Amino acid sequence: MRHLLILGLLLSSACTEVSRPAGDGSGYLHTQGSRILDSSGKEVRLTGVNWFGFEGPSRVPYGLHQRSLGSVLDQVKSLGYNVLRIPYSNDILRPGVSPDPTYINYSTYNPELSGLTSLQVLDKLIDGARERGLRVILDRHRPDSSGQSELWYRSNRAAEEAVWIEDWKTLVRRYKGDATVVAVDLYNEPHGAATWGDGNLDTDWRLAAERVGNAILEENPHLLIIVGGIEVHEGQWYWWGGNQRGARAFPVRLSVPGQLVYSTHDYPESVFAQPWFKDKASTGYPANLPGVWDATWGYLAKEDIAPVFVGEFGSKLELPSDVQWMQTLTGYIRDNRLSFTFWCLNPNSSDTGGLLKEDWVTVEQAKQNLVAPSLAPLLPPP
Repeated sequence: MRHLLILGLLLSSACTEVSRPAGDGSGYLHTQGSRILDSSGKEVRLTGVNWFGFEGPSRVPYGLHQRSLGSVLDQVKSLGYNVLRIPYSNDILRPGVSPDPTYINYSTYNPELSGLTSLQVLDKLIDGARERGLRVILDRHRPDSSGQSELWYRSNRAAEEAVWIEDWKTLVRRYKGDATVVAVDLYNEPHGAATWGDGNLDTDWRLAAERVGNAILEENPHLLIIVGGIEVHEGQWYWWGGNQRGARAFPVRLSVPGQLVYSTHDYPESVFAQPWFKDKASTGYPANLPGVWDATWGYLAKEDIAPVFVGEFGSKLELPSDVQWMQTLTGYIRDNRLSFTFWCLNPNSSDTGGLLKEDWVTVEQAKQNLVAPSLAPLLPPP
């Protein structure tokens, strides 16, 4: 019965839409030590912003009720970003799943999106990114649109993991040969029960990342595979998905060398008062922060082990300590030549706000001023 259940779930997960035509396969990236390189061997950095919505009940990026998809992409490029991290849930791969029309103004701003499924809107976003020289990171943010989970599945690991892997393969095949999609972020913010290196198939995120990462590389060996951390390792706590302490003794093993990127997420005191934000006078805050980062994830870059991608960081900048945190983190990013995507473009993030104000047009200039010095040029076109 278990095998039948898995087979049924796999069949139900298959997307009925036809695959997009493949390009010539050029323009992908690879790694060497802690650096990301283009196909000519030149070092590049992915420096972008998150644009969320596909992962939730809207089933489409937020903001399209107030402006066109193309105008958002134009603004992302004009602000100097070279990549978009696009969170999604597996719900958008189900046949016929479409955006909630509340979140798209079809008549005034986005008539070309009328009648499209959520996955077809993603196609349009990727097409638009390509036309502007932007790259895209696909981020499996949630198993479904109802919310986040501690692990890469909710309850039945074998069955749900099979669907997760098959859905990733479906997406990879869909965009294979189009290096606009340059990387895949396997699962957002494992936390809670998630472990690293203990060999427990139900909780060991490192092993799960290897299983899905290698399945993806069988479909496209040129994609960067982004693997986030966990929350707690050997009694050391950190942000959800940010703790990479386990990677030193238990590195992720992929079938294709030079495609692995480790990810971390980092946030300020206003999001949660972590221990390193306390007793500022005695710890010398914010000068204590680089030591925290070095021990938890920065060592991977500093010791030339692998690239580090700061997949999320952001703040409303309402606390002085938040401003200090962001100044210190962006400096650390520059000093160590890290890649990143700022959280987030959207103004409707409750804990951080966004790069844009509530009108979805006006820039939060204080945030942009802090991020801008860390931006890298557009990547060479695919």
